[in-house]
Amino acid sequence: MNSKKVLIIDDDHDVLLTARMFLEHLELDVTVLSDPEKIIPLIGKENFDVILLDMNFQRGRTEGIEGLSWLQRIKEDDPRVVVILMTAFGDVDLAVKGIKAGAFDFILKPWQNAKLHATILSALQMKETQQKKVKFENMARTLGSDDEFPFMHILGTSAVMEKLKNTIQIIAPTDASILILGENGTGKEMVARAIHRHSDRNDEPFLGVDMGAIPETLFESELFGHQAGAFTGAIQEKPGRFELAEGGTLFLDEIGNLPVTLQTKLLTVLEQRTIHRIGSGKQIPINIRLISATNQPVQHMVEKRTFRQDLLYRLNTIELLIPPLRERIDDIPLLAHHFLEEASRKYGKSGLEISKRSIKQLQQYNWPGNVRELQNTLARAVIMSEDNQVKFDLLGSAGSDLSVQPSLNIEENEKLLIRKAMLTNRGNVTRAAADLGLDRNALYRRMKKYGI
Repeated sequence: MNSKKVLIIDDDHDVLLTARMFLEHLELDVTVLSDPEKIIPLIGKENFDVILLDMNFQRGRTEGIEGLSWLQRIKEDDPRVVVILMTAFGDVDLAVKGIKAGAFDFILKPWQNAKLHATILSALQMKETQQKKVKFENMARTLGSDDEFPFMHILGTSAVMEKLKNTIQIIAPTDASILILGENGTGKEMVARAIHRHSDRNDEPFLGVDMGAIPETLFESELFGHQAGAFTGAIQEKPGRFELAEGGTLFLDEIGNLPVTLQTKLLTVLEQRTIHRIGSGKQIPINIRLISATNQPVQHMVEKRTFRQDLLYRLNTIELLIPPLRERIDDIPLLAHHFLEEASRKYGKSGLEISKRSIKQLQQYNWPGNVRELQNTLARAVIMSEDNQVKFDLLGSAGSDLSVQPSLNIEENEKLLIRKAMLTNRGNVTRAAADLGLDRNALYRRMKKYGI
C-alpha cells in the first residue's frame, strides 16, 4: 500500500526538519516547503492526504492573516484537501476562524509529538472516509445510466462450460490482465464479472465500459475524467472510470473497436499506471485489475496494423475464448428453463412450460445472437403466451430458412435481415453492420430494439 502523503509548509527550517524526521518515522511520505508561493503549483501536480500549514511567514507577524489567506487559496484549488493549521500563538479566535474557513484542526508550536500524531491520524481517517463517500457518490451517478446486469451466475454443464468455469477459478485470484474473446451475445461481461467475484478484489467495484459506444471526442473524459471548465459543457468535475474502479476491476468491452490513436493513449496509461484528468496536470496513480473483451479477430487486426501489438501484450496475459451457443446445445434446456422462470417472474406469468418439441426446436436453431438472443426469445414467448405452453417463432430451423418472408411489415423484414447478417458473419457485429450498410452503433440500437 502506498504511504500517505503529507505536505508541511513553514518558514522555520528547524520546524521542517523536526516535523519531517518525526513523521517519516511514522512511515509517512513527507514533503516540506519553506516558501508558500510554491504551494499552489505543487498541489496542482501532487495529491497530498494532509497539509500542515503555518499561519505566519513574515518575521514578526503573529495575527495569522497569511495562513488564513493561503488556506483560502488551497481550498479554492481543492475543496476536499485536509489542512491542519500551525501557529506558535494560542489564539482561540484565530483557531475558530481557521476551522470556519475549512481547516480540519489547529495545533500549537512547539507541539507534543503524541498530539501531532493523533491529529494527523484523525485527519487521515477523515480523508479516507471522505474519499470513500465521494467515490460511492460518483459510482452511483455514473452507474445510474448503466444497464442492469442480467446474469449473476454462469449457466451451463456442457464440457466446454465446465472447462471455462474451472479456468476462471484458476485465474481469478491472480491480478493478470485477461482478454475475453467470443461472438456478440456469448456472455463476455458475465465471465468478466465471474472473474471479479472470485478475485481478491471482490469487495471493490466492478466497472464496465463499452469502448465501441464512446465517441473519440469523449474517450479521455469517460476513461480518465475531467476538471470543471476543461472544455465546453464540463460544468463540474468528473472522475473517469479508471478512478471509479480504483482497487477493483475495470472491464473494457469491445476493445477491438478502439481507434489506433486512442490505443496509444490507453497503452501509455497501462504502462505508467497513472492517469490525469483533462484540464489537470496532476498525476493520479491507478490500482485496477484490467479485463478486456472483443468479438473481433485481434491477432488478424495486429497483422493488418489496425491494433497495436504492444497493447495486445498488455491486455492478454491470459486469453479466454467463450464458445457460441450453437457449440453448446446441451446447455440450451437449462438456459431456456432459467430464462423462462426469469421472464415469468418479471411479467407476472405463472404455470408456463416448454414442451420437449419446443426444446428440440431451440436446439436446432443457429442462434446468431447467442445467449442474449435466447434470453430475449424466451421473454418474448412469455409475454405472448396465451396458454401454459410457450411457443417460438425462430424464423427457420437451424437458421437455414432466413429468406425474407411474404410480409410488408418493415420491422419484421429488418429484423430478419439483421438475423441473417449476424448468422452469415457468425455473430461479428462489425462485419454484419458493414453488410447491412449501417455503422456499428446503429446496428447495436436495432439489435437491442428487436431483442437480437
